[in-house]
Amino acid sequence: MAPQFKYRRNLPHIRRDGATYHVSWSLARREEVLSPVERDIVITALRHFDSVRYQLHTAVVMDDHVHTLFTPYAAHPLHTIMHSWKSFTAHTLVKLGRIAPVWTAEYFDTIIRDADHLRSTTAYILDNPARRWPGTSSYRWLLMPRPSGPPSLP
Repeated sequence: MAPQFKYRRNLPHIRRDGATYHVSWSLARREEVLSPVERDIVITALRHFDSVRYQLHTAVVMDDHVHTLFTPYAAHPLHTIMHSWKSFTAHTLVKLGRIAPVWTAEYFDTIIRDADHLRSTTAYILDNPARRWPGTSSYRWLLMPRPSGPPSLP
């Protein structure tokens, strides 16, 4: 098992080298929603450093929150990736007229434990739009899993 460490803000955060994470975060103002243009900005930011700083397995940008499933590369810890995503998108969205803060300060992160957990988390992310908007066929802000398959897990 890879070494791990834990830290705490308001939520506990456990880190393990080589781990795959499910991370989600929300808009700071619950009553607002992301427009299609804003959702495009977020999904583009998630894709930007894919295969450079992390392997992005799947993600969805909903109208008020984001779900990601990714494996950070060793030189890029999870907290720096999260700062990059949230900071870049927040600055861009504020330039378009959104009021800061855009995102909640914290994010929820979970280490993927095994292949079953990976499958259930992937299904949860992929099914999120259909649960929110039954009958929709618009999955423009959903990144499908790579054809090469999921990461290797214990």
